[in-house]
Amino acid sequence: MSDADGGDDGVDGSLALSAIFTEPPRPPTPEPTIVVYNNNSENAEAQLEDQPNRPWSTISVRLVGSHPLWGHYLWNAARALAGFLQRTPELYRGRTVLELGAGGGLPSLVAAKCGARKVVMTDYPDRVLVENMAYNVAQNVGPAAARRDGAVCVIGYVWGHPVEPLLAMLEDADTKADGGGAATGGGAFDLILLSDLIFNHSQHRALLTTCERAIAPSGAGCVLVFYTHHRPHLAQRDMTFFEMARATGWACENVVTERFPPMFPEDSGEEEVRSTVHGWKLTRA
Repeated sequence: MSDADGGDDGVDGSLALSAIFTEPPRPPTPEPTIVVYNNNSENAEAQLEDQPNRPWSTISVRLVGSHPLWGHYLWNAARALAGFLQRTPELYRGRTVLELGAGGGLPSLVAAKCGARKVVMTDYPDRVLVENMAYNVAQNVGPAAARRDGAVCVIGYVWGHPVEPLLAMLEDADTKADGGGAATGGGAFDLILLSDLIFNHSQHRALLTTCERAIAPSGAGCVLVFYTHHRPHLAQRDMTFFEMARATGWACENVVTERFPPMFPEDSGEEEVRSTVHGWKLTRA
């Protein structure tokens, strides 16, 4: 068959996939953005525990250009949680911290820079998200900090899945805490951070499952849950997270209510509701 008859493959040019399934050109992925968080705490000398001569004034958080899991925003809840961590270093200084759904990782970075012994920063195991978290650790805490034996570990994690990969990140921290002896292997987290996650109503059980399995069993550990009712008409569904938590043995205490400019001014619903961040502290009852 000649080229005039449709080509060597026997398919008429008008039947090629590109001709049948036409799509408009996809717009390029937006470039990452940088948001600067300022250390406005009265404890402006907050420092890395192992680097006492390095006070910090800012944290630069790189956000992915766009992502279906909303990792391209620095949420008001993350800002409020970061500020709360600066005011309450007794919750984590010299201890271990886990953040779920970290996005750019601002709360984790604050905990690391204010003296946490070990921070494990997690988000969905998507290459773009994980690499961006690692970049923020390297830029703000130092390249060595991002190693497994460093101050901050970055790992992809799906809520509700086995927590052994998360706990394994603590083995080096346990070794250091024991004065260089053998790792205990039985570590767990003293503090778990959740920032603007409970709007994922289908994931409440999974989030609580991870917290139950990863929190220190001594009763001294706690979970900080910060959130905004971005959809005021679904606020009651947001709050079912705490109903479920109480039903499974958690004591829930409101510790923060803070007002910010709304994330999405054009959205519907009462602006005051969409502008308010609430912070809760969960402990094992």
